[in-house]
Amino acid sequence: MLMGMADECCCMQLIDGNGEFNVDGLENFVRTTKLNHCGLSYAVVAIMGPQSSGKSTLMNHLFHTNFREMDAFRGRSQTTKGIWIAKCVGIEPFTIAMDLEGSDSRERGEDDTTFEKQSALFALAIADIVLINMWCHDIGREQAANKPLLKTVFQVMMRLFSPRKTTLLFVIRDKTKTPLEYLEPILREDIQKIWDAVPKPQTLKNTPLSEFFNVEVTALSSYEEKEGQFKEQVAELRQRFFHSISPGGLAGDRQGVVPASGFSFSAQQIWRVIKENKDLDLPAHKVMVATVRCEEIANDKLRRLSADEGWLALEEAVQEGPVSGFGKRLSSVLDTYLSEYDMEAVYFDEGVRNAKRKQLESKALDFVYPTYSTLLGHLRSKAFESFKIQLEQSLKKGEGFAASVRTCTQSCMLEFDRGCADAAIRQAKWDASKVREKLRRDIDTEASSVRSVKLSAIIADHEKNLTEALSGPVESLFEVGDEDTWASIRRLLKRETEAAVLKFSTAIAGFEMDQAAVDTMVQNLRSYARNVVVKKAREEAGKVLIRMKDRFSTVFNHDNDSLPRVWTGKEDIRTITKDARAASLRLLSVMAAIRLDEKPDKVESLLFSSLMDGTAAASLPRDRSIGDSVDPLASSMWEEVSPQDKLITPVQCKSLWRQFKAETEYTVTQAISAQEAHKKNNNWMPPPWAILAMAVLGFNEFILLLKNPLYLMILFVAYLLLRALWVQMDIAAEFRHGALPGILSISSKFLPTIMNLIRRLAEEAQGQRPPEASRPQQSLASQSFRYQTPPPAGSSSIPESSVSSNISSSESEFESSGLNLIRRRSTNIPEAESS
Repeated sequence: MLMGMADECCCMQLIDGNGEFNVDGLENFVRTTKLNHCGLSYAVVAIMGPQSSGKSTLMNHLFHTNFREMDAFRGRSQTTKGIWIAKCVGIEPFTIAMDLEGSDSRERGEDDTTFEKQSALFALAIADIVLINMWCHDIGREQAANKPLLKTVFQVMMRLFSPRKTTLLFVIRDKTKTPLEYLEPILREDIQKIWDAVPKPQTLKNTPLSEFFNVEVTALSSYEEKEGQFKEQVAELRQRFFHSISPGGLAGDRQGVVPASGFSFSAQQIWRVIKENKDLDLPAHKVMVATVRCEEIANDKLRRLSADEGWLALEEAVQEGPVSGFGKRLSSVLDTYLSEYDMEAVYFDEGVRNAKRKQLESKALDFVYPTYSTLLGHLRSKAFESFKIQLEQSLKKGEGFAASVRTCTQSCMLEFDRGCADAAIRQAKWDASKVREKLRRDIDTEASSVRSVKLSAIIADHEKNLTEALSGPVESLFEVGDEDTWASIRRLLKRETEAAVLKFSTAIAGFEMDQAAVDTMVQNLRSYARNVVVKKAREEAGKVLIRMKDRFSTVFNHDNDSLPRVWTGKEDIRTITKDARAASLRLLSVMAAIRLDEKPDKVESLLFSSLMDGTAAASLPRDRSIGDSVDPLASSMWEEVSPQDKLITPVQCKSLWRQFKAETEYTVTQAISAQEAHKKNNNWMPPPWAILAMAVLGFNEFILLLKNPLYLMILFVAYLLLRALWVQMDIAAEFRHGALPGILSISSKFLPTIMNLIRRLAEEAQGQRPPEASRPQQSLASQSFRYQTPPPAGSSSIPESSVSSNISSSESEFESSGLNLIRRRSTNIPEAESS
């Protein structure tokens, strides 16, 4: 993997230690990496800084290159000589990494600094982003922080090259506990001072630094002591180099950048111009020594402060919670080390000494400020928790919400202010207003959150009550679906809404909201109640076809007394059907639109005229061009009904009515069939034409019977016998369930019935009465077979047991009279013959 990475990055020496430019090597680099195909989509990143400061290590971790790194076990010496370049692996767009020889090296000596200046100037001229590697403890030092070098580079840059905006990314190595936000202002101030002090041409005299450079600052932990953390921070920094040349990216404005194909020639010409210029100077030695020595003294005092037992004890105590007397104890510790610095640095340059003392004081304050911030955090948390507890207790006592919030807020803010006054120190006028404002914001947020929860609970409770009070009654009213349905719904809605609004207004009175907010919430509650009705209406509109069929079935199959209707043949099915359909159509008209605003409409009249009366279509004019009548229901909107109040469109009503009629047609057909079946079962007379035919064809036989009374007597006796058999066997009841079941039943009972009649005649002839018990048994036996067949649909609802009992009693009476008559006729016949 390492070999593959080495081949991919193509590391090569661009300029050697003697300043010789490697033209062939650069041309090979361009060809190998295909840089000349990139156009303007490439970037150059360079790094500069003191020798052995970890520049190559940073570049290798940041861009996955393989620059040579120093072996710490062999001593600290020069590792990178000249200028090296490599392709950044895995970075888009194409990025060139440039590793410069470290400045202030022992190998070149104190006087030979020309190459250092030339290489730094070359990096600023050719790179879009320049990383300036510096130690955290070197911030503020003239030499170590590369300030003299930057000053010279700024001046020569303006003189030699046209303005090009470059990003200077200062990388602070081995970051200490001091937050970056306190280090960055110092560094930026130093850079600005250098820029202001650099002599400028007349045309650029008032030009700000931002015209040439974008200054960025970042910090990294120690690679040797915190390697894991260092790698994580480098990985985060690496992400900033992706798409660096895009708008808003890390690179500068990219003005005047040369195409990738001309990169090699451009670099050669820039280096040639830099080598010809040798007018570069260093800052004064005296100032440099004062700078270095005062920095050492200040660092020593800062180190001793960080290890002071009094400070460590105070810091540890603050981690646990608020500490009483914090400001006085910390002020005493700071005074001790600032006084020692004044005594040891009294003989150095006054300007440098005062500047370093301010830096020491600033660093010391920055060092202890996190603990002070922690203390303020404890005070804020304590006050905030106290507010929440007091507010909860106050609300449980039933006090008004707004009054409770005011009382608890005043108490907690007073407690916080007392804690801040105790934590203040003499050396700094730290402002706790931001923390106080944050506490106030937290209190306001908590109060707002609690208020929202309480109001939401009140609103949800009233909305739930409204839903329960409206949903069920509205659904019941829709099931009725008469002319007063919507009027009843409006009265119900108004009554329940007004009751809910009254309770709601009483419940929120303690929140002391402005009238506009109260009106808005009340209006929302009214809207919710209306929406409940609208939602239920739309829900019921989806079930209108089922409701219509139920209404039709109820009206069609029940009479005015709500009793099940029996189809006996006397009912007017056409009128009943029309009434049932009218009731269903009235239900459809009720569900066609929402009528909560008491606006008149013609929905019902239009539906009845179009679907029931059939007069609308007939009376409408016809279009002479197409010959068709205009359908009043061929529309998606109702007249005088707003779109938001529409539930079922006219077209949908027409379709629903067509489907309704098709699905209820079977019920009407069944009723008609039941009537016809009832008529057939109760009509045993032959048709009139058959009676006339029998009269004409049987005239001679009728005359014969009149001429011979004996035949007439025999015929009469046969009629009585057959009539007795008819009544005894209940022929009409047997054939009521069909011809085949009737024939089978009669054939099985015919012979026993004949034998029974003969036996009874014989008993009557001997003067004995037949036992009455045998008759019910025979009747039950005959009925048992008849009950085996289920009754037909549409039969009478009169109990069959009562019918059977009536028939049995009438049969018994008729049989007795018939048998007596037969017996008397049989006695008279022999007498007539003998005479």
